[in-house]
Amino acid sequence: MPAEWAPHERTWMAWPTSGYTVGDTEAEAEEARQTWAAVANAIVAFEPVTMVVDPRDIDVAPRYLAAEVETLVAPLNDAWMRDIGPTFVVGDGPDGPRLGAVDWVFNGWGAQDWASWDLDRHIGRIVAEASGAERIPSELVNEGGGIHVDGTGTVLATTTVQLDPGRNPGLSPADVEAEFARTLGTTRTVWLPRGLTRDSQRFGTRGHVDIVAAFTESGALLVHEQPDESHPDAEVGREVVAALEQQGHADGTPFEIVRVPAPTVLRDEEGWVDYSYINHLVVNGGVIACSFGDGRDESAAQILADAYPGRTVVQVDARPLFARGGGIHCITQQQPAL
Repeated sequence: MPAEWAPHERTWMAWPTSGYTVGDTEAEAEEARQTWAAVANAIVAFEPVTMVVDPRDIDVAPRYLAAEVETLVAPLNDAWMRDIGPTFVVGDGPDGPRLGAVDWVFNGWGAQDWASWDLDRHIGRIVAEASGAERIPSELVNEGGGIHVDGTGTVLATTTVQLDPGRNPGLSPADVEAEFARTLGTTRTVWLPRGLTRDSQRFGTRGHVDIVAAFTESGALLVHEQPDESHPDAEVGREVVAALEQQGHADGTPFEIVRVPAPTVLRDEEGWVDYSYINHLVVNGGVIACSFGDGRDESAAQILADAYPGRTVVQVDARPLFARGGGIHCITQQQPAL
């Protein structure tokens, strides 16, 4: 699996159609559509975008999307392409590089009682076929938001996701590591003890890594930091850094940890927020980053600019995404260029 800053062929997304992602009111549905479109329209200024659209929305989505955004019609439960779609990889073929698409088993983030996945479990195969990639089936229950690679053999994961009894009962860390090696080509799995607090609660993913830590082009490993000690994520951040300090890249070099302070907002009407600048998407020549209408947005954008030298940082208000359980990285999936 190439690093996310390697050149892309395109970015894949899925249009919000039903369920909690759209919401219970027309105002909430409109907010979801505008936010997903804002992300797609920001990305397409840098690289092609294909939006998977449910048949129910074939006339709705184009009203929000830039004309350059391509669409693929397929039935959807939800709109978190990072998790329901395939993870793209590159391998050697007889005639040069070839594209692969790892099709994980998706079961609604560990068979959560609020989730539906009878349609979404097919999206990995559908996107793999549409991309022209060789489908690589896996029996591991996993989501793209549960992994992050440096492109040179190291993958980040959390014990609460891949080792979740609701996902992979009976599997050992060694079992998961072997499957990562087979599908992603990694040689070292770095296990983090847990994810952020809200993401670990009932309507979360049980601890996806892509809101906690991210490898970057500069070599820095960005890690979410909650400076306010009243927020439980302050302790989570310390545990994550402590775990990372005991490990390193597959080649043996230690991690260059750069802490990224969370926005100053601590709570919303549902409880502790998990607002995080870690959940960004790298694109060709740019970075699509989360903003929160917060005083720390500007400093976070500068950290990202330093982490991805020469790329333009574009911020999109991600509060509607986080209210629905994710961020910009969660609703996108990059397809590497060959």
